[in-house]
Amino acid sequence: MSLAERAAAAPRLLAPVSGDTLPYHFVLTSLPANTPVDAALYLAGSFNHWQPADARFRFRRQASGLLGLTLRTPQARFEYKVSRGSWAAIEGSGHGQVRANRVATRQQAQAGDIEVRVQSWEDLSGTFQFYSLYDLLLLFSCFQAVLLLIAIPSIQQANRTANRWLLGLLGLGAGCTLLTVVSSYRTVANAYPQLTLLPDFIWFLYGPLFYGYIRRLLFNEAPPPRQWLHFIPSALQLLAYLPYFLLDSYEFQLRLVSHEAGLRAVLLATGLAALLVGGAYWLACRRVIRAYTRQYEASVSYAQNLRYLSTVLGIQAVCLVVWGFLFGIVLASRWAAFDVYTLAARDEALIWLVFSTLPYFLGYVVLHQPEIFRLVPAPAAAHPVAVEAAEQQPAQALPPEVPAAVPRPPRALGALDLPAAQAAVAGYMQQHKPYLNPSLTIHELAAGLQLPPHVLSKVINEGFGQNFFDFVNAYRVDEFKLLMATPQARHYTLLALALEVGFNSKTAFNRAFKKQTDQTPREYFSGIREE
Repeated sequence: MSLAERAAAAPRLLAPVSGDTLPYHFVLTSLPANTPVDAALYLAGSFNHWQPADARFRFRRQASGLLGLTLRTPQARFEYKVSRGSWAAIEGSGHGQVRANRVATRQQAQAGDIEVRVQSWEDLSGTFQFYSLYDLLLLFSCFQAVLLLIAIPSIQQANRTANRWLLGLLGLGAGCTLLTVVSSYRTVANAYPQLTLLPDFIWFLYGPLFYGYIRRLLFNEAPPPRQWLHFIPSALQLLAYLPYFLLDSYEFQLRLVSHEAGLRAVLLATGLAALLVGGAYWLACRRVIRAYTRQYEASVSYAQNLRYLSTVLGIQAVCLVVWGFLFGIVLASRWAAFDVYTLAARDEALIWLVFSTLPYFLGYVVLHQPEIFRLVPAPAAAHPVAVEAAEQQPAQALPPEVPAAVPRPPRALGALDLPAAQAAVAGYMQQHKPYLNPSLTIHELAAGLQLPPHVLSKVINEGFGQNFFDFVNAYRVDEFKLLMATPQARHYTLLALALEVGFNSKTAFNRAFKKQTDQTPREYFSGIREE
């Protein structure tokens, strides 16, 4: 029984029961080509406690030549499947996998014959029918994750601790994806039905692991003393599932098929809690990335490629939205009559398909942008303790090359002559051109100016109305324009000139130029030539 089927089995308003029986007429419009000619076919469902060979509900040949049967019941809604006389010979999905329960409603009965198309038998799946394209995509995703587990440690990175967390995430995702595919097949599902519960543990594990990964990657933080608190939901989930792991396989399978009330309540509660917890961790990760962006733009002048993390967050957001839609389907089924199990199963398949794109994306990143795994952790200079220590440093004599207008480092920000300091910083930038250094940081510039970093940051923020990142790149853009005006510029590409003035990548150059001029470099210089 899949996640979708379990969620769809959530407690709902009781189906209305009429005082009069209503005939439900079922017709088998299509059978698999490998169906034995002499096979006896039966209808099994909640109306007969899922007995797969109940003679009262055997299909008979109709005058039309099709197999059919008429079931009379006061139930306005029930679940069913077609069998060949045993649970080993139950109908499967289009590729021989476990099929979600069918649903019959009073509205269908009143509309006429209920047509049933059997796609496959779980015990008669052909060799070429065993794997679907969907399964192959998920399996290839697992294989890609294994390759990444081998490749990522070989990258010479600055933050190996963070990437070990990434390897844990990849292993968890690959293992749960593989279990999802394997546990959906008849042989495995019948022999080890509890395997269907194992992928659920990714619900509460993925969020804390990814959150820990980006904090290690971006801030190089040591694990907090109470890090284990993040995994309490996973421990509670294990305690809730433990009684079902200890059940006999056949008894557990019957509970799954019959949607036993206790089991469905546990599954619904854990699924909904996991959705809320996952959303909370997604928001927390987003805040961490934004905090890092603000901090590095205040400290360094070179671009950090965070699109990798933004894309991963985007994929996770899609999974959460589709997951939320799954519970919307369940809620809607309380009032609207439709095949909730089929829709929910497709919704679940879409969740795993979207999730499986993560290893493919990471594989692309490893090949084309390996520098992402060498992200420099944010400097600690912005920490309040560091700022306070910097404020208490005594003033130092200025070196001869620093313009005289630069004030001596004050003991407090209130003593700063902002206009004078602003003029001194501008003069230093124009005279010494420190922005030509592609790895320039605020600490290096502050050392050249003999100013504490936090004082220089105040000058740039309040005096120039920019952060350090934009402040330095504005000088680089102006320098680029000067180079483009020289005759020698015709012999170089735009990228070569951009690197010459201190940009560290084409992407960083294009972004800074467009932010400064509201035009791309080609648009800007094309307009100049036309003028």
